[in-house]
Amino acid sequence: MPKYVIERTVPGAGQMDAAALAAISSTSNTVLRDLGPDIQWIHSYVTDDKITCVYLATDEDIIREHGRCGGFPVDAVHQVRAIIEPLTAEPVS
Repeated sequence: MPKYVIERTVPGAGQMDAAALAAISSTSNTVLRDLGPDIQWIHSYVTDDKITCVYLATDEDIIREHGRCGGFPVDAVHQVRAIIEPLTAEPVS
């Protein structure tokens, strides 16, 4: 399945306590179970006012449906075309 990065504006996200983050995660997991195997949450990065998520999904539509069903904002959805890291600079033998 393609990999996607989802941007969500959530004011105060970085100040949420463990219970609030657990509640968001629980809601997401419930929606994911209902949507079935065409979408999988990998992880999310919580910053001051944003949550940036990494998902595997069959298409952008199911990601937007996940947001709608869970009440999560979906500011942008970007399909990952490649992953690079420090080792990407190493010559291929």
